[in-house]
Amino acid sequence: MSLRERLSRAFGGQEEVNLTEGGIGWPLFFLSLPIVVTNLLQTAYNLADTFWLGQFSTTALAAITFAFPMVFLLISLGMGVSVAGSILVAQNTGKGDTRAAEYAASQTVTFSLAVSTVAGVAGFFFVEDFLRLLGASAETLPAATSYMQVIALGLPFMFGFFIFISLMRGAGDTVTPMLVMLGTVVLNILIDPVLIFGFDGNPLFSILGLEGLESSLLASTDFTGWGIAGAAVATIVSRALAMVVGLSIMFRGTRGIKIHLTDMAPDLEYARRIVALGVPASIEGTGRALSVNLFLVIVSLFPQYVVAAFGIGVRVFSVIFLPAIAVGRGVETMAGQNIGAGKPDRAERSAALASGAMFVALSTMGVVVFLFPEPIVNAFTDDAQVVEVGAEFLRWVAPSFGFIGVLRAYTGAFRGAGKTLVAAVISIATLAVIRLPFAWVASQYVPGVFELPRQGVWAAFLVSNALGALIAFSWYRTGSWRDADATTGARGAPTDDD
Repeated sequence: MSLRERLSRAFGGQEEVNLTEGGIGWPLFFLSLPIVVTNLLQTAYNLADTFWLGQFSTTALAAITFAFPMVFLLISLGMGVSVAGSILVAQNTGKGDTRAAEYAASQTVTFSLAVSTVAGVAGFFFVEDFLRLLGASAETLPAATSYMQVIALGLPFMFGFFIFISLMRGAGDTVTPMLVMLGTVVLNILIDPVLIFGFDGNPLFSILGLEGLESSLLASTDFTGWGIAGAAVATIVSRALAMVVGLSIMFRGTRGIKIHLTDMAPDLEYARRIVALGVPASIEGTGRALSVNLFLVIVSLFPQYVVAAFGIGVRVFSVIFLPAIAVGRGVETMAGQNIGAGKPDRAERSAALASGAMFVALSTMGVVVFLFPEPIVNAFTDDAQVVEVGAEFLRWVAPSFGFIGVLRAYTGAFRGAGKTLVAAVISIATLAVIRLPFAWVASQYVPGVFELPRQGVWAAFLVSNALGALIAFSWYRTGSWRDADATTGARGAPTDDD
């Protein structure tokens, strides 16, 4: 039995899990668990950058704090294509129309690469101006710009792998993307410090006890590393490899979904359907990214050590709620396949089950983070000021973890039902209408409520997450999503009879 088969059996692969029949809990668990692992591995890219650049300098750490939200923005601009592809594949799979699902996947690959190329080229020329607009200081701006320009040029590679993950998930296979991600994360972690530091004084050699190897490498080359730009190169190289592997898997079609070169010729009629589903999802993702960037504008009004602490806190925060994102994606697939199969009641039960489970699990994680924030932040930096402020941030946001699980579960169900606009409205309301205004007002020292202005900023996370969960739950309970079917009226997609 191969490694892939063993892990597929352990995690519940596509062959073992029926998403439209039988119980709901175990299929959702087996679908979501590999997504959790995949997202943890994906976040390892960012954590590796944060860790190694934290060893490099505080300036580099602050620079990447500004760079990450812009990476998120560029990705979000094209995220709608991958969401649309996942929905179309899931609903056609639920209907049993394999040919239509394959056509949807092939068209999604074509349009995602086109969108990412345009976004990457535009990003390359405007990153410096955008980072300056965010409030990057003269000391931080050059480093953040060099990192982002490399990322922008490599955006098609990043998109390519994200599309692979989305399409395979829509077909019900979440194990294969997990395995591909594992290999490339290991590669990234190994080459990251080399490209950042070079060979002289590289902390990786000290950690591994390979000072002798360091000496021999220094004797044969004078490579001194590329600093923060080296971290970006390591990320792009790793994700380019992941994209190549992912596309080759889909062209073979032995796992998950199969794509066909003949189906990849741009079909403008089909593109309209992708746009109809994808634009609201892109608005949702872009809204999230812009809110993070605007939030950073508020944070940048504080000293650099506060910016660095916020950067670490957000990275930790992102790891904590990865299970919520994963389960939300799992609910998206469950809802899509069951709605395609004409079983909306089953889709509704999957969302309710996921919401309750995530609230309990993430609230428990919140208690742990609230009690022990200092050791978590200290893993990334030994700067006492950064550790103090980072721990303060985590104590404010930890009580809101459970609400994130509720929010993600129900918005995932909306997307699976094809109601991507509803998911976008809820997201924008949570972030732009609640979080940002609250952060700005609360940051202006309120006597008797916040001891320091920055604590009002941190409190905005708690308030917005709780209210966002309430909005999502209330909207879903209206049942307005039940008539949804994103595959209805598909023109341009071949059928099984073709």
